[in-house]
Amino acid sequence: MPEGPEIRRAADQLAAAIQDDPLEEVWFAFPELKTYEPELIGCRITEFETRGKALLTHFSNGLTLYSHNQLYGVWRISRPQAATRAKDAKRTLRVRLATRKQAIQLYSASDISLLNAETLASHPFLQRVGPDVLDPTLSVEAVKARLLSTRFRRRQFSGLLLDQAFLAGLGNYLRAEILWQAKLLPQHRAADLDETQLSALSVALLSIPQCSYRTRGQKHPGPDHHGAQFRFRVFHRAGEPCERCGTRIEKSLQSSRPFFFCPGCQR
Repeated sequence: MPEGPEIRRAADQLAAAIQDDPLEEVWFAFPELKTYEPELIGCRITEFETRGKALLTHFSNGLTLYSHNQLYGVWRISRPQAATRAKDAKRTLRVRLATRKQAIQLYSASDISLLNAETLASHPFLQRVGPDVLDPTLSVEAVKARLLSTRFRRRQFSGLLLDQAFLAGLGNYLRAEILWQAKLLPQHRAADLDETQLSALSVALLSIPQCSYRTRGQKHPGPDHHGAQFRFRVFHRAGEPCERCGTRIEKSLQSSRPFFFCPGCQR
């Protein structure tokens, strides 16, 4: 499943392609959304907003398209003349929005709805999620306070760092990289950490997702790598030496998801 940095980068690309231009074509696959098609013709998309792994497409008439990619959803950009309303080998078109210059299509996602101001404010997922981990106003101090709150302080990090109610946008690869950076294990809890450990974790909870968003994650740097790209230190690197201590990286299962860690420096 795409995590917060991937959704935010997709939002940036969609905005660059289509934002602020009048919509000349609007198409939804789901029958309950069909009545909105003529209402959106001529409107402009004013903003692509992310809330963790959810994308909110705001229209100039006050409506908002809520979409969650889940496991298989993906947005694509094409020329408006491209034939796109057919199934490809792997994905099915769900949404198409086109201006005179560009078209964007959402494939295979199933969690899609159109909301007004009232239903947006009461949407169950959006009410449940915590602060967006990529929110530039979210501070290290606020993250530390959230870790130490009654709600979260006694939860193991194996589950907490996947819970969107804690910080929206975190996911499996970010969980592994954050805990490696902070030298912690998934069995740890905020209630058991000292001040130095709490500070290291709070910093990593913001810096790792922000770095991934800016530079795109990859397992290994290519031949032209000059330190500009974020790369995985432990995720999908089982059997390789830890770059910090040299111990062989191991793989386990945490909260039913694969987890990668260094037994030498994560204790």
